[in-house]
Amino acid sequence: MMRTYLDFEKPLEELELKLEAIATQTQGRDPVVECEVQVLQQQLNQRRQELIASLTPWQKCQLARHPERPYTLDYIKRLTEDFLELHGDRRFSDDPAIIGGFGTIDNHSVLIVGHQKGRGTKERIGRNFGQPHPEGYRKALRLMKLAERFDIPVVTLIDTPGAFPGSGAEERGQAEAIATNLLELSLLAVPVISIVIGEGGSGGALALSVADRLVMLEHAIYSVISPEGCAAILWESDKLTQEDFSRAASALKLTAYDLLAFNVIDGIIREPLGGAHIDMDEAAQLVKAYIVDTLRTLREIPKDVLLQERYKKLTSIGVFTQDKEPAEIQDVGNSAV
Repeated sequence: MMRTYLDFEKPLEELELKLEAIATQTQGRDPVVECEVQVLQQQLNQRRQELIASLTPWQKCQLARHPERPYTLDYIKRLTEDFLELHGDRRFSDDPAIIGGFGTIDNHSVLIVGHQKGRGTKERIGRNFGQPHPEGYRKALRLMKLAERFDIPVVTLIDTPGAFPGSGAEERGQAEAIATNLLELSLLAVPVISIVIGEGGSGGALALSVADRLVMLEHAIYSVISPEGCAAILWESDKLTQEDFSRAASALKLTAYDLLAFNVIDGIIREPLGGAHIDMDEAAQLVKAYIVDTLRTLREIPKDVLLQERYKKLTSIGVFTQDKEPAEIQDVGNSAV
């Protein structure tokens, strides 16, 4: 299967294609060929490690948006076998940009809600490129309140460039829908886990990420605005370059490690070497392990204490001290750093 290579991934292409060719052409077990494959695989892993270690914030943005990166439905397919999707906000319509439904993850009943960008031109247009309308957020909130009624934890998967900014969305109350979600999620009397799996953009991401535990995948991004939007505002030019986007991405501090250092997020889930798109199954298993471990912990906390701790967590974001050293990276389980 042909892979899409980003510009900075090009050094890996030759080795990967060579490995694929050997695997396709070789019949049976040949010790010489197996030895060659092992050497090539070691070289490939070494180059991937070097590449990942040298990524700039702008390159992290591109990796978070990789067209082959797993989306919400890819994770749902691998996390649960009994997912039942529910539709509609009971006010206007259903919004395909947000997926929501119930399922079981390792004997834990959960509500899973997430953004879905879509694959291929037709699906991406149908899902509005993962940019929700107000009815998407109202659908998500309706399902979360339903989960609360039956004491079912909520898991949200964040992956959106932002809420849809069109006139129709504004007319139907986009800002109000997001604000209501922020308020209601802060008071939801069940455990809430939010995971940024790709691109976490602006209020469109924030509306699903008020949680007891907010974590990011290793190469995800989470920011108040995209680097392109930030550059357009700061430099007001119709000839913005990749260098401008790179400057903006660096200034925004949008990588997982930046946000962990600022205590905005609670942890980082490791990805397969090279990114989640390299091995969706492994990526899903790492996400699943984090969800299961965290649910066990949160389920032991009394509801009144859970809400108090959530309030303290939310109100502590944004505290700034000039002399404070960046926070140490905390361990949040076997699958995270």
